[in-house]
Amino acid sequence: MSHRLRAAMLRAHLDPAALAAAVGVDVKTVTRWLTGRVPHQRTRLAVADALGETEADLWPQTRPDQAPGAEATAEVVAAYAHRADIPHHVWAALLTGATTRIDLLGYAYPFLLELLPNTMQLITDKATNGARVRLAFADPDCPHVAERDALEQIGGTLPGRIRNALNFCEPLHGVPGVEIGLHTVHLYNSVFRFDHQMIVTPHLYRARGYQHPALHLRELSPHGIFAAHADQFEQIWQTTTAYPKETR
Repeated sequence: MSHRLRAAMLRAHLDPAALAAAVGVDVKTVTRWLTGRVPHQRTRLAVADALGETEADLWPQTRPDQAPGAEATAEVVAAYAHRADIPHHVWAALLTGATTRIDLLGYAYPFLLELLPNTMQLITDKATNGARVRLAFADPDCPHVAERDALEQIGGTLPGRIRNALNFCEPLHGVPGVEIGLHTVHLYNSVFRFDHQMIVTPHLYRARGYQHPALHLRELSPHGIFAAHADQFEQIWQTTTAYPKETR
């Protein structure tokens, strides 16, 4: 069964009949694709175009040069030895391409807030157009921040970095659809979600943020790696307190 094709059709809000009409084939042909048959390359390209995907996303076995891995780990688009290795254009594409959901969870993540010259305005516009935006920062006064600061050996600067990030987000205060929360949990990874894609950075002992490894994930299953980290975000978000207090 082609889980990738089925997931892409759901994201594009196309049923088999609609996809068949879009690429000029019989609906029974689409049904065969969903059960695992791989179409010819010209048809694959037409399907990918209709769904807003790439051929490698839908049928990685046809593009071994671009395939992210075995079917069991198909949600992993890319893996990086360090967060700093993620190209700027990847972050920019994720942020600018998000239309329905932006969920960010970490300690401070100023690098992401300063990604583009107009990041705050971009987030404001997305929220105004219906996207839900949730930004979870660590409470700068909680014990876990002091512990993380000591682990990273950054000389007591982490609370200040968090406060600077919160100040940077001031233009978002009061914007409908934007929520900012403070958590007090000990994080084992940071999560940066943009619609159906996500960057996850596991936290290594004594490593600083930019040194952590990173996974670029794409949602393909309700029970996959993506879903597990999305659930982690939801559980931690439920523990946050609003910032500023009157915003939630």
